[in-house]
Amino acid sequence: QVQLVESGGGLVQPGGSLRLSCVASGRIFRIYNMGWYRQAPGKQRESVATITSGGSTNYADSVRGRFTISRDNAKNTVYLQINSLKPEDTAVYYCNYADYLSYWGQGTQVTVSS
Repeated sequence: QVQLVESGGGLVQPGGSLRLSCVASGRIFRIYNMGWYRQAPGKQRESVATITSGGSTNYADSVRGRFTISRDNAKNTVYLQINSLKPEDTAVYYCNYADYLSYWGQGTQVTVSS
């Protein structure tokens, strides 16, 4: 089993920034992918950004250039730096860990509003 704990969400004004963190613990494999997903009210969960164990990244078109995913393998932690936030970024952000199984965190709320 793998446990994921996210932190860093909150209420921020448009144009602001946040940094989300997700710490993985438990049965951690040497090679695994991690990612951030989000789900807005009334919408399906969507991929925001993913990163492989080798550091290759992938971003949704809607966030490319504003969001940056990174990871610290020594700490089993993945980060999401979110800049230039927009109201449409409001959602619950979920961390995902995937080796040959997939695990999810409990989510952290990001609200962008003036």
